[in-house]
Amino acid sequence: MPTDSAVFISVPLKGTSANKVDVLSTNEYLKVHFPPYLFEAFLFAPVEDDRSSATIKKGEILFTLQKRNKEMWPHLTVQNADKETLKDLRLRAIQVAHEKAVARSKAKAEKVQEEKKYTRDKTMKLQDEERVKIQLMKAGERNMAAAELESWTIQQRATKKEEGSQRKQAKESERMTEKQGSRKPELPSLPKSSQTTRAAQHGLQNCSRKEKQADVPAPRSSGTIKIHFTPRVFPTALRESRVPEEEEWLKKQAAIRCGGIRTDLHEFEDLSEEERNPDLLKEKGEKYFVAGNYQAAINAYDLALRLNEKIPALYSNRAACHLKLRNLHKAIEDSSKALELLTPPVADNAGARMKAHVSRGTAFCELELYDEGLQDYQAALKIDPDNNALQADTQKIRATIQGSSKT
Repeated sequence: MPTDSAVFISVPLKGTSANKVDVLSTNEYLKVHFPPYLFEAFLFAPVEDDRSSATIKKGEILFTLQKRNKEMWPHLTVQNADKETLKDLRLRAIQVAHEKAVARSKAKAEKVQEEKKYTRDKTMKLQDEERVKIQLMKAGERNMAAAELESWTIQQRATKKEEGSQRKQAKESERMTEKQGSRKPELPSLPKSSQTTRAAQHGLQNCSRKEKQADVPAPRSSGTIKIHFTPRVFPTALRESRVPEEEEWLKKQAAIRCGGIRTDLHEFEDLSEEERNPDLLKEKGEKYFVAGNYQAAINAYDLALRLNEKIPALYSNRAACHLKLRNLHKAIEDSSKALELLTPPVADNAGARMKAHVSRGTAFCELELYDEGLQDYQAALKIDPDNNALQADTQKIRATIQGSSKT
């Protein structure tokens, strides 16, 4: 049923399924191939291929071809054309169809690339926003920690100044009291008639003083007291004891406490004695850690380590803070430094060594370095073999390694 603007062509499929039909359509040529049948039409006039459509229904395929020029066609196909002309039309149609297919493929590839680029740009933008957000959060925590440290410093200075003022007042009061006590009160002069009574009273006082001196016992005679020290007993045999290692560890700790604090840097000149105490800073860091302010705790440990970089607990505690903030490489570095300082290995530092091994092992596992993490957990389990939590965690890591090797 043709019109002046469109042509409608219905091609029966003769029981052939739609997925076996091959259709080729251009502005001058139409082909429907479904073996063993072939429908081919060299159109009488050009059509708008981009606006035309083909609908496959049950048992037929319906073409709606939009004419390029509005006119009635006397025939559907070209009449009285020789074979060479039809062959040229067919080859030209195939070439046009191929070019359209290449263009569609290229457009599709460009669209995919644009979508990938959009996705990549969107992802990078989100990552940049997240990075800026994290940096702002860290800067806020640093500023808050610095403000708290500055407030604490001012409070310590005020406390020290107040204590100094109180001590000065106490010394001044004591000095005035001593000065007043050193003055002898002037006795009023007695009349001559009372001089005899005064002499009598003086004599009675001397007698009383002599009687009191007679009641005081004589000093004890000098002598010598012998002291016997109990020998130290170890639970293991003498050949298995670690007496030299323990003595070395004790000497090492004494040397750290006595001469390890740095006071030669210019930045420490304005700090009070309390502010130069690494132990006090360590306690502040532990309080910050319990409160969940891990960045403030790291700042306190940083200052303590600048004062004394030989205290293992400062590195171990800072490693725990880095674990909470997901600074895994820094946690591994601090745990390793703590283990270097916790030498020689003795019973006194066993707990600290176990804590450092667990922190480093956890950081390795978070980085998916399970073999290294297993080594640290096994070292911690060797220190405390009866620890049920360590046994369970070690077994989980071992199972993860075995599962990875199977896959």
